[in-house]
Amino acid sequence: MRYPDTLASLTVPSPLGPILLAATEQALVGLWFDGQRHQPDASRWHPAPGHPVLTRASRQLGDYLAGRRQQFELPLSLSGGSAFEQAVWRALQAIPRGHTCSYSALAAAIARPTAARAVGAAVGRNPLGIIVPCHRVLGAGGALTGYAGGLARKVALLQLEGAAFAPSPLFGQPGLSSLPTRPIL
Repeated sequence: MRYPDTLASLTVPSPLGPILLAATEQALVGLWFDGQRHQPDASRWHPAPGHPVLTRASRQLGDYLAGRRQQFELPLSLSGGSAFEQAVWRALQAIPRGHTCSYSALAAAIARPTAARAVGAAVGRNPLGIIVPCHRVLGAGGALTGYAGGLARKVALLQLEGAAFAPSPLFGQPGLSSLPTRPIL
């Protein structure tokens, strides 16, 4: 995805590591963990700590990660993706907190039941991680699968939300993940 050079940006600390936020004047267009896959080059964006959308997003994100907020109330723009990607990202928004779904179920939800792999690619390119909850998508049988922000972060987000998932060979039983930063709660 290509983003305009005119975006405002803000990097905020979190229990899961630094998070980069990006916005237009009207809407949040990006949320990426530092160093995650598909993170755009933000070197031309202008830091804007007082930007209203970024300030609101930062506050809501902090509350969410501290367990004080259940959902986000932010103006979002998904315009950086193809029509297919946007359909997948909208479908992600329908997955309730504390619930998960499979890639094949997500493909069926957008009336593309044979497109589970393409759905997986679109999920991986989600520009608004956490807020558009791609961490709620699991592999067959509830198994943990890839997450652009790293599986340890996916585990932490699912645990924060109380979602059930199958143990991962990388982390053993759910709850035993190791993050390079302090735990969320």
